[in-house]
Amino acid sequence: MGIQDIIEGKKQWRAHVARVKALPPDYRIVYKEMQRYLFKVGPTNLSDGRLLPGIVDFFEEGVAAGKGVLELVGTDVAAFCDDLIKDSPTYAEIYQKSVSANAHTDEK
Repeated sequence: MGIQDIIEGKKQWRAHVARVKALPPDYRIVYKEMQRYLFKVGPTNLSDGRLLPGIVDFFEEGVAAGKGVLELVGTDVAAFCDDLIKDSPTYAEIYQKSVSANAHTDEK
């Protein structure tokens, strides 16, 4: 990764943050909670840069339609996030598999 890639990545992130800041307060709160949850759970495809902007797109459409954020995601934000990443491996799952594999080889 070169300097230009880093600069471009920062530009994209700043534009993303500006879009989040433009959301209504209730949407921003839910987005921040989703972001915190996703960073904690660690889906391996989070770094490809499509998941978080996709959430903002979804929220912007909800705002335009006049819907409340909980109408879109429901009251269980973690469950909504889990549905978003259900087909993606997470770093936690990869770690668990490696620990299990190491435990089995240590027993032999």
